[in-house]
Amino acid sequence: MEIDYIEANDIKYAVKIYYEKRNNSRVSVSKKAVSIRIPIFWGRGEIFREIVRMKQWAKNRLLENPDRFKPEVQREYHNGEVLKIENDEYKVSIELKDKKNSSAKILENNTIELSIPRKLSKETQNLHISKLVSKCIAHKRLPKLKEKLAKLNNTHFNQKINNISFKNTSSRWGSCSRGGNINISTRLLFAPDDVLEYVCTHELAHLIEHNHSRRFWALVERVMPDYKEKELWLKECGGSCKF
Repeated sequence: MEIDYIEANDIKYAVKIYYEKRNNSRVSVSKKAVSIRIPIFWGRGEIFREIVRMKQWAKNRLLENPDRFKPEVQREYHNGEVLKIENDEYKVSIELKDKKNSSAKILENNTIELSIPRKLSKETQNLHISKLVSKCIAHKRLPKLKEKLAKLNNTHFNQKINNISFKNTSSRWGSCSRGGNINISTRLLFAPDDVLEYVCTHELAHLIEHNHSRRFWALVERVMPDYKEKELWLKECGGSCKF
């Protein structure tokens, strides 16, 4: 993979160029980066022209949709900060040290002790803190998530669940595999309980219908008739849910 950059709307976007065993080229744009995929067997001149063309296409798309592709503002953590999850509070204790790796542990009093390399940039430090705080709180809250999913499943679905996990995802609220593995985004820890319950219901319904057909939505509506209100909340307020 190669890294290049383009600028649009006064924002610098990384361009990730992948050379792969494929028959055609492809470009995609997201808030995080532009991804270009090129057939590895193409000649140097053809590759160069295609990358130039795709970069221009991506730049035009970014210029046409400034709000859609505007990068999310990174959350900045401060030593002593308190996070509220339902009725619980978690205190973030940050210590910068001369070390190579970041680490964290959560104490019985819900204090999250983080040890972060001093030499990292502020942006990278915040990224490490975000992931570790998410991991610690998810570990603490996982039993409650399992209890909620088990209750919903036993009451409405009666399907076999293989594994339940919290995942620090930004692109989706939840997922369910055909093997019965259910993942819930840690971002939902900041959402109202009924919204979390909706996503759990949504994923449990996928144990029966592995699609978004009419039958699938009928299953969801049977359990939660006002599910569309929860979807609207996620659409309008979900952006505020992040570690």
